[in-house]
Amino acid sequence: MKLIIQIPCYNEEATVATTLADLPREVPGIDAVEWLVIDDGSVDRTVDVARACGVDHIVRHTKNLGLARAFLTGLDACVKAGADIIVNTDADNQYCADDIPELVRPILEGRADIVVGARPIDQIRHFSSLKKLLQKLGSWTVRIVSRTDVPDAPSGFRAISRRAALKLNVFNDYTYTLETIIQAGRMGMAITSVPVRTNEDLRPSRLVKTIPSYIRRSLVTMLRVFVIYEPTRFFFFLGSVPFAAGLVLAARWLFYLLFADATTRLPSLLASGVLVLIGLHVWTLGVLADLFSVNRKIAEDIQERVRAIESRFVGDADP
Repeated sequence: MKLIIQIPCYNEEATVATTLADLPREVPGIDAVEWLVIDDGSVDRTVDVARACGVDHIVRHTKNLGLARAFLTGLDACVKAGADIIVNTDADNQYCADDIPELVRPILEGRADIVVGARPIDQIRHFSSLKKLLQKLGSWTVRIVSRTDVPDAPSGFRAISRRAALKLNVFNDYTYTLETIIQAGRMGMAITSVPVRTNEDLRPSRLVKTIPSYIRRSLVTMLRVFVIYEPTRFFFFLGSVPFAAGLVLAARWLFYLLFADATTRLPSLLASGVLVLIGLHVWTLGVLADLFSVNRKIAEDIQERVRAIESRFVGDADP
């Protein structure tokens, strides 16, 4: 049983050594523990520091592609390196590495495919009251959309089984945290959470530059993933609004025609027809999107098989 701890990095020269110094080399139930750093186009000495700290694997992007891409690159590299379990943590040492044994325990016991570390949000001193409120609100929204029970959805401290790593995709370039939970929940993976501790803040968050920007991008991510995995429901509700409005106008026109004055009220009738047609067209898009989703599921199954074959091929080729 091999565990690989991956750390996405972008210009983390000042903090990555502290993060690596806390990582374990032994975990109960694990035969081998290795470290992997994903260098997301850093222009400082991040890679040199990582090598000096004894990192086992380093994969590099020639340019900065964003946290989500770095996370996915790490999963692919870990699987090819023979990882049975992958732990993702941040380079700013936000998460307490001593909690890694508890983080991987549900996977070792066969109870989960993904385990998310739940931070004590109310006790984190460098989080403002507004940020704490938004974290809770965002996690509640993700629980509804993903049909899971993860109390801290934005947490990047998580353990992922090999099976889950082969299945996961990330469609946006912003962050993987919300999208992967929604995706895994919709794909029927077993997701659980364990309480974890946090360390003192070493630097400001690069992901949450401004609260309005973070909210906007998070909402777009959740909406996009929901449309991908629930196209029928999304387009049904979207089309129901103009269709219902059209029916109301049609009923109003019919009422006046039968029981009121003899005015034709042609504009209302035309508006009714246009709204009903819009609703029907949106529902048609929902049917087409549902058909496309069948192809997506087939493609995901093929992708999982290809990744598994590639990982075995690479593993067999290693000396």
